[in-house]
Amino acid sequence: MGRSEWSRNAVDKRARNEATRESSKRQKLENGDEKIPIYATRFSKEDIEAEGRKPKRKVAVMLGNHDEKTIEGDLFKALVAAGAISKANADDPKKSSFVRCARTDRGVHAAGNIVSLKMIIEDPDIVQKINEHLPPQIRVWGFEQAKGGFSSYQMCDSRIYEYLIPTYCFLPPHPQSFLGKELIRLVHEAGDLAGYEERQEEVSSFWAETEAKLVKPFLDTLDPKISAEVHKALYNEQPLILDTQPIAQPLLGNKGSSTTTDTSSDAPTAAEASSPAKTNAEPAGGSQKANPQPDSGIDLDEIVATESTSLDVPDERPPLSALEDAFKQLKTIIVTAKRAYRIPPARLARVQSVLNNYLGTKNFHNYTVGKLPHDPSAKRVIKSFTAGPEPVLINNTEWLSLKVHGQSFMLHQIRKMVTMAANVVRCGCHPDRIKDSYDHEDFRIPKAPSLGLLLERPVFDTYNRDIEREKGNSEVQRGKIGFEKFEKEVEEFKQREIYERIFREEESDDRFHAFFASLDGVRRPDLLYLSSKGISAAKEEVSGTSKADRKPEEAAAAAADVDSEEDSDGPAQQDG
Repeated sequence: MGRSEWSRNAVDKRARNEATRESSKRQKLENGDEKIPIYATRFSKEDIEAEGRKPKRKVAVMLGNHDEKTIEGDLFKALVAAGAISKANADDPKKSSFVRCARTDRGVHAAGNIVSLKMIIEDPDIVQKINEHLPPQIRVWGFEQAKGGFSSYQMCDSRIYEYLIPTYCFLPPHPQSFLGKELIRLVHEAGDLAGYEERQEEVSSFWAETEAKLVKPFLDTLDPKISAEVHKALYNEQPLILDTQPIAQPLLGNKGSSTTTDTSSDAPTAAEASSPAKTNAEPAGGSQKANPQPDSGIDLDEIVATESTSLDVPDERPPLSALEDAFKQLKTIIVTAKRAYRIPPARLARVQSVLNNYLGTKNFHNYTVGKLPHDPSAKRVIKSFTAGPEPVLINNTEWLSLKVHGQSFMLHQIRKMVTMAANVVRCGCHPDRIKDSYDHEDFRIPKAPSLGLLLERPVFDTYNRDIEREKGNSEVQRGKIGFEKFEKEVEEFKQREIYERIFREEESDDRFHAFFASLDGVRRPDLLYLSSKGISAAKEEVSGTSKADRKPEEAAAAAADVDSEEDSDGPAQQDG
């Protein structure tokens, strides 16, 4: 056989290999050796034959979900139960070319997501039937018939995420916390006092006024022994014993709220603040568009805790119940004060100025895990990152909506970007520190709480332009892929299933307060790149501490930074 004849009769090796794999898989299934997904269903041969064959079409299914760990499983089972996937294909999602555009972490929500698959669409009520088999936290909005080779993952141009954060997260660390003290010390070492004061101008009086108007009046009402112990724990000067749990941070670092720069009108009195806050969350509707997020790990009730073996308690200490009661009251005061904070326009402008440093193609190796500085895959494109111009007030807590539009994101990238931006603002750090993080130096950037992260929608502009050009030239009229037709339903779902839940959980758990306070109380230099000395300060040994001293705080930081997530915050390209 000559070369030309051989090339004309060349075997399609890819097709041959695929056929071999499919044949091997069928044989394993028949022999019971092949494992199928836990949510797949294997019907009998009789059931499959009784159903008959029905035409299938490649479609893009638009859906939303909140904090659902098994969205593929629940969705696939609902598609089978509704008759959108045949019984013959029910044992393996790959048979239907089932592909999800964006993958989200546990605790992360999606108002708009897209799944592509080959689906039976002859039933006009198929969407309603699918939803009847889904839990309320997963909703299918509709579908569009797509091209035969359409893949929701491969053809997605970009993705838009929203992150909801209480505005009190932009307040500076308490001046008596470890981070607060180190920032001031390093400001003087770097000779940057004037710059630091200018960057903190809008919040310069917050903690002094809170101490004078709320904390001190409350401490003055306590027995002197109790007052002294509470004050020490407040600044993490000396741990106390409570329920034999390790102290994770200063008292300010547990359940939290916020206050205003100007506490003259918004801040409650000490008596009002010490009374338990009401938690009956109002529905977020209409113009209430901002959102919160929870995720950190330390409860203010445990703030004074330490292992019983680590400290001997003098007999003259006041009874534990009295201390515990005082701590709880002081906690409520601090939380109420922080919740009363209202971000001024100048502070909001600083937030936006910092976010602008993310725009363009940057090396985000410090904003994920397992990436080296020279790894080309760490370079990602950020199209926009904006802070909502008007924060929204929910149950006396002010929320800010941050929206980021990027081509793709890496594991934990968005949450680390949020933490870095918030820390740069709250620590009075120069905005260029974000640019420094793109260099080869290692920056420890914790992940912000996951509950506030929300996939708003994936974008298919290139595919939609192709569909527009094909109009009139194709027998099958395909629609553009997007959520415009379902805008009302999506907004209602966001308010009911996502926003209200976020507000409610932050109201009860104060996770943002706990997260940032845990960072402020950790006695180690990792975060001192936020100081005026920059990354060099993060490499220095902190005076007065040793590795042994830092073990409890390191554990606390780990607790604040780990939330048992296994997937990424975003799409299958490991977004956010």
